[in-house]
Amino acid sequence: MGFDGNQECESESTSPQLPNKSLFRYNSPLVQVILIGFVCFCCPGMFNALSGMGGGGQVDPTAANNANTALYTTFAVFGILGGGIYNILGPRLTLAAGCSTYVLYAGSFLYYNHYKHQSFAIVAGGVLGIGAGLLWAGEGAIMTAYPPAQRKGMYISIFWSIFNMGGVIGGLIPFILNYDRSEAASVNDATYIGFMCFMGAGVGLSFAILPASKVVRDDGSPCTKITYSKVSTEAIEIWKLFLNWKMLLMFPAAWASNFFYSYQFTNVNGVLFNLRTRGLNNVFYWGAQMIGSVGIGYVLDLSFKSRRKRGFVGIGIVALVSTGIWGGGLAKQLDYSRNNLPTKLDFKESGSDFAGPFILYFSYGLLDAMFQSMVYWIIGALADDSEILSRYVGFYKGVQSAGAAIAWQIDTHKVSFLSQLIANWSLTTISYPLLILLVMLAVKDEDEFPDSKPTTSL
Repeated sequence: MGFDGNQECESESTSPQLPNKSLFRYNSPLVQVILIGFVCFCCPGMFNALSGMGGGGQVDPTAANNANTALYTTFAVFGILGGGIYNILGPRLTLAAGCSTYVLYAGSFLYYNHYKHQSFAIVAGGVLGIGAGLLWAGEGAIMTAYPPAQRKGMYISIFWSIFNMGGVIGGLIPFILNYDRSEAASVNDATYIGFMCFMGAGVGLSFAILPASKVVRDDGSPCTKITYSKVSTEAIEIWKLFLNWKMLLMFPAAWASNFFYSYQFTNVNGVLFNLRTRGLNNVFYWGAQMIGSVGIGYVLDLSFKSRRKRGFVGIGIVALVSTGIWGGGLAKQLDYSRNNLPTKLDFKESGSDFAGPFILYFSYGLLDAMFQSMVYWIIGALADDSEILSRYVGFYKGVQSAGAAIAWQIDTHKVSFLSQLIANWSLTTISYPLLILLVMLAVKDEDEFPDSKPTTSL
């Protein structure tokens, strides 16, 4: 049942490839990672900007919380199944189907702006969870399998920077379109229409992604092994993931990695700042992600010769930064609660009171990118086969989404802000020693691979 997008390249992939040093070849791993970055720029990047405003840009976050619960519930299932679906359908159909669901989700909030009916937003959230599972499984397979072993961190940081530029541009949309509405409760229609236009462009761009069999490294070798899967094979392999000790060690990190979004978006950005300032904050939140991913990517690729040692140092740095930032969050959280809400801050009118909370929210974005880039690097170091890595990433995204679904409902049920912060801090802290153990037991240094070759790829 292999998808013909892969099959059409079967005969071509058997012929030897000549070395090609051109940096921006269309069929190079670098260009394909850049392209998947722009697909995610248009779709999940804009979704992040929409979510980051708190409550989906609405004064009452209940609709957005329920939509996100539906989203992450289906995402938890299709995140795990997504790797298998990607191995059957290939990248183009998988990515295009996933991207199209983002347009529907943004449209549901345009509808909600007029009619205040939650049903459409909740259904659209559930559909988006299916699409997001497909999109992120395809993205993960490309981003972790295509880069050469010595440059996985750099490629991940390139992807993460392009992807989060979507959040930066997406943050500018509500900021600019609602700039003169400092007292407004909800964003205007043009904000949602702007998001939908970008997301529609992402659907078209997904067809520019090449099948894996056509992607060739500079030395002429294929970037990954090409096999043709079927439903029964993928069902068995996905089931095995739940018994895989590597995935079990990664489970707490996967659960934690989106669990904190509901707290940061709704109870920090949404509670502390007014509408137009939330849009501005998102520009810097996602901009901080670009800085964080580049910084940790450098450490994970270039800090030491030993790949294991780079992994240990990277995890240690993220753990230290995490402790400092969550400690700062605790200090701020003690100033307000659900029963003692603060006056909303405005970037122009609040003076020096704005600086501290703004820096905190910026730092949360920095930590998010460092944490997730680190986990993706570890996943990419566990194998070199896109078929295997698509399943690993699918498992990661599925567990991540299950955690997020519960987190959004925790907020809907009015659990205290302080309890949410403590839960987030605890989950991330627990994950670090387990990731160190995973690197120690499962990650090999490059010189331990018998067929490893030096490469000059970026």
